[in-house]
Amino acid sequence: MPVIAPMPAARPARIPSQRDGSDIGEETAAAGTTVDHLTETYRAHYRSLLGLAALLLDDTASCEDVVQEAFIRVHSARKRVRDPEKTLAYLRQTVVNLSRSALRRRILGLKLLSKPMPDMASAEEGAYDQLERDSLIKAMKNLQRRQREVLVLRYFADMTEAQVAETLGISLGSVKAYGSRGIAALRVAMEAPV
Repeated sequence: MPVIAPMPAARPARIPSQRDGSDIGEETAAAGTTVDHLTETYRAHYRSLLGLAALLLDDTASCEDVVQEAFIRVHSARKRVRDPEKTLAYLRQTVVNLSRSALRRRILGLKLLSKPMPDMASAEEGAYDQLERDSLIKAMKNLQRRQREVLVLRYFADMTEAQVAETLGISLGSVKAYGSRGIAALRVAMEAPV
C-alpha cells in the first residue's frame, strides 16, 4: 500500500509575490510528485495499469475510465505523495479501488433493475383463445352427461381414472369407455366448421 504523507504541520511555504521574483515551481516540486514525473509515469505504465483494470473489469471502456480517473486522482494528490517512487504503487492501488467501486455500482444497478413483465398475450391471441374456449364449452354441452362428467373430472379436475370411477360410482372400464367416446366426439365437434 502506498505511503501518503499528510500536509506538513509546519508553517506553509511562503507564497512569493510577483515582485519577489522567486520561482513557484521549485517549492512545489520539493513538496511532492511533479507533473513531469506523473507524465512520465503515464507514458511508461498506462498499458500495464490498463491490463490490471482489465483483470478486474470486463469491458475496455470501463478499464480506460478507471485508469484515467486514477491518474486524475493522483494528479490532484501529487503534493501528498512525497516519494516519487511510490507514485506507481499509489496508481495501482487507486485502479484496484476504482475497479471495486465500479463493480459495486454494477451489482447494485442489477439489483435495482425492475423485474421484467411476464409475456402477455396480444389482444388477438386473447380473442382467439376466448373463441376456442367458447367452442369447447359448446361442444362439452353437446356430450352425453356421463361423457361430460368423466372428461371434466379426468382433465379439468386432474383426477386419475380410478379416482373418477370412485367419485362417479362406476367401473374403471366404464370410465375409460366414456372418456374415449367423449374425446372422439369433442374432436369431431371442434374440427367441424362453424
